[in-house]
Amino acid sequence: MTGQVRTVDGRVAGRRGQATRQKLLDCLSEMLSSSPYRDVKVIDVARRAGTSPATFYQYFPDVEGAVLELAEEMATEGAALTELVAGRSWVGKAAWQTSEQLVEGFLDFWRKHDAILRVVDLGAAEGDKRFYKIRMKILNSVTNSLADAVKELQSRGKVDKDVSPMAVSGSLVAMLASVASHQRGFQTWGVKQAELRPNLALLVHLGITGRKPTK
Repeated sequence: MTGQVRTVDGRVAGRRGQATRQKLLDCLSEMLSSSPYRDVKVIDVARRAGTSPATFYQYFPDVEGAVLELAEEMATEGAALTELVAGRSWVGKAAWQTSEQLVEGFLDFWRKHDAILRVVDLGAAEGDKRFYKIRMKILNSVTNSLADAVKELQSRGKVDKDVSPMAVSGSLVAMLASVASHQRGFQTWGVKQAELRPNLALLVHLGITGRKPTK
């Protein structure tokens, strides 16, 4: 965490206060992994952190406010997803490797942050602009880079000019997000992770290049 950490009333938190605040966030994150978001109460988070509700309210207005803090931290980390695409080659064998690495990195990020992403998706679906902006911040980190890749391929005559870079990249990222949030569901269809990832990479490769991969 960088910069000054302040309490709800604007005071700068000291080292112990920062540690308490972080412990509250860590405990909340753990609880979101095992409990429905709506069931998580301030008193339960405080008890798990070994402190009081009054202390919780020193740092966060409510559970939702603390969840937004976790979501913002996750979105900041998610900005690094652009490195899976930006500057990568989408030609020949390198294109297949790029597709595989994008799928691996995207699904791994989603699995790591599954609990908080479920809350972000819920908030965005309910029309909460704060959660919607966080969701789009994560998705845009990949969407814009993929759109640039399509534009670059178009400039070299490798992708038809009629293709809309943002429509293609946005559709692919929406697909990745949907699959990532449904990873466990694929098991009920008899699809193993070892099968899911390469087949998803195939769809990404086809979507960007319009060609079957060269492996």
